[in-house]
Amino acid sequence: MTGIRPPAGHADPLLDPLFTTDAAADAFSPTARLQGMLEFEAALARAEAAVGVIPAHAVPAIEAACKADLYDLDALGAEAALAGNTAIPMVGHLTRAVKATDEEASRYVHWGATSQDAMDSGLMLQLRRFLDGLDADLAALADGLADLAERHRATPMVARTWLQHALPTSFGLKAAGWLDALGRDRRRIAAARGGLALQFGGAAGTLAALGDAGPAVAEALARELDLPLPALPWHAARDRIAEPASALGILAGTLGTLGRDISLMMQMEVAEAFEPSIPGRGGSSTMPHKRNPVSCAVLLSTAIRAPALVGGLLAAQVQEHERGLGGWHAEWQALPDLCRLVAGAARHARDTIAGLTVDAERMRANLDLTRGLILAEAVTMALGDRMGRMAAHSRVAEASRLASSTGRPLRDVLAEDAGVVEALGIGGLDRLFDPLRYTGAASHFIDRVLDTHRQAKGRQS
Repeated sequence: MTGIRPPAGHADPLLDPLFTTDAAADAFSPTARLQGMLEFEAALARAEAAVGVIPAHAVPAIEAACKADLYDLDALGAEAALAGNTAIPMVGHLTRAVKATDEEASRYVHWGATSQDAMDSGLMLQLRRFLDGLDADLAALADGLADLAERHRATPMVARTWLQHALPTSFGLKAAGWLDALGRDRRRIAAARGGLALQFGGAAGTLAALGDAGPAVAEALARELDLPLPALPWHAARDRIAEPASALGILAGTLGTLGRDISLMMQMEVAEAFEPSIPGRGGSSTMPHKRNPVSCAVLLSTAIRAPALVGGLLAAQVQEHERGLGGWHAEWQALPDLCRLVAGAARHARDTIAGLTVDAERMRANLDLTRGLILAEAVTMALGDRMGRMAAHSRVAEASRLASSTGRPLRDVLAEDAGVVEALGIGGLDRLFDPLRYTGAASHFIDRVLDTHRQAKGRQS
């Protein structure tokens, strides 16, 4: 033991600060991986002593040696390359460390457990810490989206389908749509967190080495680690890994949609909303005028990278008999990589929404780009009440073609149609060309999403 170890945080100091967070990097650092396994070993000693499987006097020496900073990670890694996993050399080094202070206590290190017990239970501790930190960022993001939805419920903007102008909507409804999806993501992640559980089965999932004391030790160990006790060991049943991975993959897609929308709204031709502007953010090495959507790029890149990681973890569910070969190994780097990526995207989304610049005037101006054509449906529906839908559709379609070919406002063209004026009146026609009068149930939908958000906050408080 030399005490030498790499920093607990970022593995790549050039790129990690862009794509992940300090908390996620720490949660899945090599040191944290080792510490998770050591926490299992210390808790196992306490549990077995409490049940009477090992002598109580062995516990202090084992606990004292269960500190990651006592070990040389490079040496452990080199030995793991030969052993096939990290727990095997960890147990060897831990045993020697305990023996240096209490030879008898060293006999009881890792008593009745297997390497996968230490690794999987340690991972459960890492995942729990990570998911708690992630939800704090998602909660802040949700609050920011709720604020946007409320403040901009009456801010009219263009609804776009197939990237083209469709009908009027409100920016508040767009924000509510983001919030609604995020709420479902948080519920999925909470459900996955509930599936985290102790892994303790011994060599073949029977705890045979502990005899009749096995179930009692498992119960005590679950209490020590504050992890749920499953009905039986789950060495080859990897849904407890696939479920959080899937939830994180779906969250990555939600955040990618947010990034896509905001990046499109940031285009100079659109200019409706912008990421926060601070010195050094979003510039160009050659073009001083640029304001690039940096956070949106991270959200989109995460949405691109996450599915492959999730797919690998889903494929890894297929494992052989009582403990698998290869599938388990495939999880070791893929899951931490996925967690780090999604955490970075969530932090970028949180900060972007907190500082989002919204140009309501430009949103309103963009509604007028088609000179009223965006409200052709509104006129058709109102006119249809008077002359039938097909007749109204034909009349408004002809007026729309004339307005497009001449560059005139649709309202002015329709005002020259005596049949339209007779059916709707000039005042009625004017009201139909107010975009805020044609946002349908947008305000109602916003209220429903905000109510759900407030209820969720109430349950968490």
